[in-house]
Amino acid sequence: MKGDRRRRRKARAVLLPDTNPRRFLVKRRPRLANLTDYPELDFADYERRLASLQGVLQLIQQAYLGSPERALVVLEGWDTAGKGGVVRRLGWALDPRSFKVHPISAPDEHERAEHYLQRFWRHLPEKGQIVVFDRSWYGRVLVERVEGFATEAEWRRAYREINEFERVLTDSGVRLIKLFLHITPDEQVRRFRDRLINPIKRWKLSYEDFRNRARQSDYVVAIEDMLEETSTKCAPWYLIPANDKPFGRIATFCILANRLGKGVSLKPRRISPQLFKQARRILRLSAADIRRAAKKADRRMRSKHAPGHRPTGLRQDRQM
Repeated sequence: MKGDRRRRRKARAVLLPDTNPRRFLVKRRPRLANLTDYPELDFADYERRLASLQGVLQLIQQAYLGSPERALVVLEGWDTAGKGGVVRRLGWALDPRSFKVHPISAPDEHERAEHYLQRFWRHLPEKGQIVVFDRSWYGRVLVERVEGFATEAEWRRAYREINEFERVLTDSGVRLIKLFLHITPDEQVRRFRDRLINPIKRWKLSYEDFRNRARQSDYVVAIEDMLEETSTKCAPWYLIPANDKPFGRIATFCILANRLGKGVSLKPRRISPQLFKQARRILRLSAADIRRAAKKADRRMRSKHAPGHRPTGLRQDRQM
């Protein structure tokens, strides 16, 4: 009987969806209609993994400060795919002094008179910064192509121009991460309906959303062309199935942590001798007291961001 009880109490292993960044890498032309695997993530696991990844990104951001490292995240995807949710959760974690978000809308009259890439140069990351473009220069081969704002010669030429532009960025030391959030047409309809009904989300809905929906088949071809033509060795695309919002966010954060943190030491910086000397004098602490407190804080940080840690206090994320 005791053995039976022990067997009944034994916890079953839970197989979490695979969020390895290599899974989402675009290596050839994707067929969006053939994507059928849209994993789901339990909300409790989502909360735990989100907090852990946010902590890792905080350490990466701190490691960038005072260094030549800089990063640019290009965030593209269908309307309602979850780009805004990703940006908000990055903003909850990162210090705005070196984390910038640029929502890209249609060019104004002055910008239309310039080369279409020119307006993006002004917002590229400085040393130590992480910058997100919520939509980007890929509008040239997406909305401008489909809606006829660019001629066929212009948008076809743009593939080469964009690849050369991105090569310039990566050769100059910019870490460039390109993410495309993909959802099915049925899921997009459900989210449109939710935005229309929910007064808090209604501001997100526009006439252009429904106009773009009417030309979805044209956008599918344009997206597939874009991913095929501009997923390069130096600047690959990541195609993320985002029907399940928690899974889409965690997959995105895993890619960011992997790409932004590659080759970067996340160990806390040593206290400089000058700061150490002043702290001893002003705070009236001995050298042993400071070292002991620093080691204790370091252990807490490592424990907090360990894979098995289950954090609390993320109730704000229940508003999906």
